[in-house]
Parts: sequence; structure tokens; C-alpha cells
Amino acid sequence: RALSPEHAVAEALAEAPKPPHPGGDVGRLPREGGVRPGALSPRELDVVRLLAAGRTDREIGAALFISTRTVEGHVAHILEKLGVRTRTAAASAAFAAGLVEAPNPPDPPRA
Repeated sequence: RALSPEHAVAEALAEAPKPPHPGGDVGRLPREGGVRPGALSPRELDVVRLLAAGRTDREIGAALFISTRTVEGHVAHILEKLGVRTRTAAASAAFAAGLVEAPNPPDPPRA
């Protein structure tokens, strides 16, 4: 079928892959609505689980026997790979993707 130049360009743009965010890598971008399976390394999964539990960088480092500086590097990579800007957003994305189990709410007080 013959397309006008405008329609041909519109179709080509619609089918073209979206560019990665600045400094990013297409293979690392989360899929729409979640995290790409295998996006995080095993160590990053360890870190994000502790991060989601509310641990500080110092506490994460102590738990994993790594330096605080190494934890900071892992957190930066996690934020980039999950496409988020904050630790809270990373924890939320990890919960949504099933990488981290939601904590059980406390039992209600008995009357």
C-alpha cells in the first residue's frame, strides 16, 4: 500500500524503539509497568531487600560485610536500573516486581 510521506514517518516513529534515558543502557531499562526480569544482580537484590526493610547504608554494609561506599554504589545502580530517583521509589518498585516481600503488618491491639 502506498503511504503519504507523513504517514510513513508516523508509522516508522511508532515502531521505532524508544531511546534510553541519558547515560542509560537499553538492556537495563525497566519494562513498562515493572522491572525487567534479571535487571538486578544477586548482590543488588541483597541490597534492595535490606533497603526495602528500611536499613541505612551503614546497616546494609554491616549486614553484607561490605563498605558503606560499596553500598552507595549498589544503591546508585539499583536506582538507575529501576528507573527511579529515591530509595523509597526503589523499594516500591521492588515490592511491585515481587523482588521483595511486603512486611507483615503488626497485629491489631486487643481490646
